[in-house]
Amino acid sequence: MRWDNLVEKNSTAGNSALFAADAVTTRTFDTPEFRGITFHEIRARSILNRVPGASRMPFEWTVNPYRGCTHACVYCFARKTHSYLDLDTGIGFDSQIVVKTNAAELLQRELASRHWRGEHIAMGTNVDCYQRAEGKYRLMPGIISALRDRANPFSILTKGTLILRDLDLLRRAAEVAEVGVSVSVGFTDRELWRTVEPGTPAPERRLDVVRALTDAGIGCSVLMAPVIPFLGDRPEQLRATVAAIADAGATSVTPLVLHLRPGAREWYLHWLGQHHPRLVERYERMYAGGAYAPTWYQRRITRQVHELADAYGIGPAHRGEARRISPAPSDPAATPESGPTQLTLL
Repeated sequence: MRWDNLVEKNSTAGNSALFAADAVTTRTFDTPEFRGITFHEIRARSILNRVPGASRMPFEWTVNPYRGCTHACVYCFARKTHSYLDLDTGIGFDSQIVVKTNAAELLQRELASRHWRGEHIAMGTNVDCYQRAEGKYRLMPGIISALRDRANPFSILTKGTLILRDLDLLRRAAEVAEVGVSVSVGFTDRELWRTVEPGTPAPERRLDVVRALTDAGIGCSVLMAPVIPFLGDRPEQLRATVAAIADAGATSVTPLVLHLRPGAREWYLHWLGQHHPRLVERYERMYAGGAYAPTWYQRRITRQVHELADAYGIGPAHRGEARRISPAPSDPAATPESGPTQLTLL
């Protein structure tokens, strides 16, 4: 693996490598939840990452305590990042997990830097910070505490139910800073879930997280992502998902159509050929223009979901709005009209 000279572009640490080969400890655990998974524990040299300027993301800084993800979502766009370490972007991404064991202490130090200006930090936008590994390594309590101590605004996107372990910490952080939580639920079809997101909690368990956070006073939005063409986009599927999201008490819902970047594209099409071979040609046509579905299709899905959301009383999310705990303005005139959007969080 290429551990040496791995440089994070736009890192606050200048041109220093993220970590050195002699800082890596490889472990396996013979327990059912971690069987077949290898953990590479590293002492990272930086933890605050600047999002490239060309990105569509509505934030500039991220923290990623893990690389690779046991959620094993076949469509995950982050698969490509494993190739930077000479790790496999298929099974390797699902089972070779890099753990930045010093993430919390690094974040404390970097937040205390005189150069840091207290910008919003997004987490869970690359791989899930509440994947199964977090149950073992417990990095997030230290990370949230560091952000709380500096009253630094942050947001978390997750498919993991483990976030409820840190509910009290999140509530205390929300008392001093702007905090937002989003849960990803692209569909409620259990058969689809079992095949495309095999390592994640079931959709209904994720909606239980939305319900619990809302009951605790932390507004929680839902990223309805991904909406999967030809497998999860039938009107009755969209309706069932939006109805369940509304029932869970989500503050808003934002639909995102599946996108297939290099790395994820090859793995997803391989999976598709095994499970739904009749759809391969349709996907090749739909994504012939690049990583994103055609604009007309994105707009159609966005319109359908927004209409359903309005009918169920939750309405569409505006860019960035779902990440704030503060309630949205009650005056309709004060809220800008939402148009179709295609963000790239998942």
